[in-house]
Amino acid sequence: MLQTPYENDPLMVAERWLRDGRKVAIATVIETWGSAPRPVGSHLVIDVDGNFHGSVSGGCVEGAVISEAVDVIEHGQAKVLDFGVADETAWRVGLSCGGRIRIHVAKLGDA
Repeated sequence: MLQTPYENDPLMVAERWLRDGRKVAIATVIETWGSAPRPVGSHLVIDVDGNFHGSVSGGCVEGAVISEAVDVIEHGQAKVLDFGVADETAWRVGLSCGGRIRIHVAKLGDA
């Protein structure tokens, strides 16, 4: 069965994963400054096994968000994550272009 682009939207994927009984978190870009790879409102859905769909940034930032999301799923406490350029961390966090992003990560559902 072919999926429409709407069905591949991270929010629709999150809904399907919840219906399938998966434990799920959603990461949402809530603020950006300067050059940022994804706009405010971008989503990344993550399950407890680290599977993901969508994008909030790229590179090392996305890996860090996935790791934090698994923790949020396991402990239920939402988090706000900040990623930006500092001289010593620019390349490590993947935002060497000079931007900063803030991402909200929350568990979805009761699963």
